[in-house]
Amino acid sequence: MATPAESSQQLSDALVAFSLEGRFPDDISLLPPVSEINLQPAIKALARAKKYLETELNTIDEETKEDAGSWARNHKSLQEDITRSRTIANEIIRQSEAPDISGEAIEEVEEKATFLAREVQYSQQLHGVLRKIQHVNELLSEAETAKNERRILDSLRLLEKSRIALDEVGVSKTCRVMKLLNIRSSELRSAVHEVFDHVWKALVHVDIDTRQIAVYNDIEDEQMNLTDAVLGLKQFKEVDERIEQLWHNVDAAIVSPRMNTRSDILPNVQAQGEVLQLIGQAEQSVEALLSDLETVMVFLTQRLPPDLLPSLGKFMMADVIPRLVEEWLNPAVPSSLREMGRFQATIQRARLFCEALERSGYDGFDELQNWVDNAPSIWLGKCRETTLDTVRSRLLGGIGESTQVEKVEKQMVSISEGKKISKTSEAVAPAETNDWGDAWGEEWDEDKDQAGNDPKPEAKDAPKTDEDDGADAWGGWDQEETTAKTSSGAKVSEEDQVQKDGDDEDDSAAAWGWGDEDTTEEPERESAPASKPAHPQEETRELVLRETYNISSLPEPVLELISAILEDGAKLTREDNEDTTVAATAPGLFGIPTFALALFRAISPYYYSFSDGGHMFLYNDAMYLAERLSEFSETWKKREDLSPRAKNMLRLDNDIKSLQSFANRSYSSEMNIQKTVLRDLIGGSQSLMQQDETKACIESGTARIRSMAAIWEPILARSVWTQAIGSLADTLATKLITDVLEMPSIGQDEAYNIAKLIATATELDDLFPPKSGEGDHPKTAQFAPSWLRLKYLSEVLQSNLNEVRYLWFESELSVHFTATEVIDLIEASFEANSRTKETIREIQTKPAPLAG
Repeated sequence: MATPAESSQQLSDALVAFSLEGRFPDDISLLPPVSEINLQPAIKALARAKKYLETELNTIDEETKEDAGSWARNHKSLQEDITRSRTIANEIIRQSEAPDISGEAIEEVEEKATFLAREVQYSQQLHGVLRKIQHVNELLSEAETAKNERRILDSLRLLEKSRIALDEVGVSKTCRVMKLLNIRSSELRSAVHEVFDHVWKALVHVDIDTRQIAVYNDIEDEQMNLTDAVLGLKQFKEVDERIEQLWHNVDAAIVSPRMNTRSDILPNVQAQGEVLQLIGQAEQSVEALLSDLETVMVFLTQRLPPDLLPSLGKFMMADVIPRLVEEWLNPAVPSSLREMGRFQATIQRARLFCEALERSGYDGFDELQNWVDNAPSIWLGKCRETTLDTVRSRLLGGIGESTQVEKVEKQMVSISEGKKISKTSEAVAPAETNDWGDAWGEEWDEDKDQAGNDPKPEAKDAPKTDEDDGADAWGGWDQEETTAKTSSGAKVSEEDQVQKDGDDEDDSAAAWGWGDEDTTEEPERESAPASKPAHPQEETRELVLRETYNISSLPEPVLELISAILEDGAKLTREDNEDTTVAATAPGLFGIPTFALALFRAISPYYYSFSDGGHMFLYNDAMYLAERLSEFSETWKKREDLSPRAKNMLRLDNDIKSLQSFANRSYSSEMNIQKTVLRDLIGGSQSLMQQDETKACIESGTARIRSMAAIWEPILARSVWTQAIGSLADTLATKLITDVLEMPSIGQDEAYNIAKLIATATELDDLFPPKSGEGDHPKTAQFAPSWLRLKYLSEVLQSNLNEVRYLWFESELSVHFTATEVIDLIEASFEANSRTKETIREIQTKPAPLAG
């Protein structure tokens, strides 16, 4: 096994042989792994080989000089030989013309002449090549002398001439002498480039650490000045490369530290003679930055040769202008009129900066010029962006703490209508007085009950009791009026009675996933009837209806934001602001509230969904926004401090309608979700009577309704709450009624169990207690149209045939069920005997016994 020293020697020999001769060892497997060998001997061997090659190159160079001299001496000898050959050739020609010369002699002479001519041609070609080689060598020597004397331009010029002369030699590049000349030329060019690089850095010196730049036209003891340096850059074809590097250095030393928005202290730019530097502390303002940048641009324009400015401007503008606009100018755009004076000063300073750049010969600052020209539009865009971002941020923070607000609605009603409303409403107050007796005169007292209780409504500021369901306060919820019938007496389905959204719906409804249902359920917050008085001379009074509900913390900030924007728009329409830069954007400001409200409608369902009862809060908030904006619009048109133009620009009507429609869709969405959950709890698409645990299903359904009642009670107005819970109760009742009516037969035990299920369901009556003085009858049926149907169904199931007949002809069973439905129940519950057939025949004879 070879020792480490032998292994190192083998590796050294292999590397040197490959480097010099391109030869590999015969058996490379004999070499041990490199990781196990000390590489230092190999490195030293390579260094020795390198030194040997350098020595040989120098030797060859010296030898070449002597060869050139020898070729020159041989040239003279060749000239003499050529002259002698010409003399011999002329003699041969003369002799060939003599008539006494034999043919053999002539042929010999011709061959000799041809040979001599070829020799002469070869000698001439060799002489030309030698002269060209000598010329190239002389040029390289002159270039080397100029380099040593630091005459860079002369050296470059001579090198260029030597390159051209070398190409004109006409000898293969593989020739040894050509290789040597190429090597010498390349080495000289590299040496000249090193000298040029040193001189350039001395003329244009950038010190990043000390943050200063020095640009000198010339330097003592240097033959090249800055103008010559530009020519040198062009000779080396390094103009763009050097200028790009210069700009990066200037940016790192001066521009970036001055434009650093994250720094608390910014330095000031100062130009003194040939030096540009950062000193002291500058103002934190766009105007100060533009002034300093102008100093930088003017300094570079004045100190650098004009030939470099196009290239410098290309790199500089592409870097500085986007940073200036994005990091300084755009953040300086205010989002309101409060800082408009400062903004106008910024615009003016930016315009002057553009003019200075143009005077200095720069181009490529179109982005900055566009910013200056479009500053009003940019300000308007900033206002819009800030508004939308504020709305988004508010929603991101959640709905916050709820606040109780009051809905007030005024109606002009007659005395008789006032009496009727006052008997059923606890949310009524006169508009201007708390004394209803005085307001309505003596006729009001005629309606006192026998116990002496005064039925007049509470005063305007009187507190409301928890028992107030709010329904009668908004015109009453008459079950008899809200239950529609078909021509045959069949009840119209609830979906057919629901109001559908009109033309006010937003095009963005699909984005919320609403509108997919066939119907849209809306809360009916009815106001007091405003019908004409029965007698033309009957006195009327203003009736005030009040109801409280809760809103989240979001509507008020949105309203304040919209109000501030519109006030700014109104200011821009005043005569004293007509010369303001952004005066023309006033119409755009009046359009921003529409964007803000559209954004609110688009993304609020997502954020509200994180809170319990979020959709109902969203309903309240949207309705509250619509009401407040409506009041704002009415007040705006009556203000005397606004110009006619400002009054005409306000157009909130469509936004108000969209908010109302959006509120109804939010309510509808929540109701559809809760009804779906409720239906799933009580069997879904399957019949409730086919479930294993029917009682558990009903209890789950009622528990769900009570849970939603508890969640919605502190949110919704009482009238809306009763309607919503009533709608859920009606869904439960409808499911029960439908499943029972679809049963082909009902046994006695089944009827008893169904009646128990109905009794469990009707325990929800405690959610709708009667008001004081109205007896013990709950008001569930007023809000759940199918509720009385459910109770009558229970009675039918627990009745014999005579009792069913009584319910149909003497009671109100025929009001809630059609003859066909009752006949189906009789056939399912009773045997088909003569009494049953007779009862059915009587019912068929009188399908509407109470019609008369």
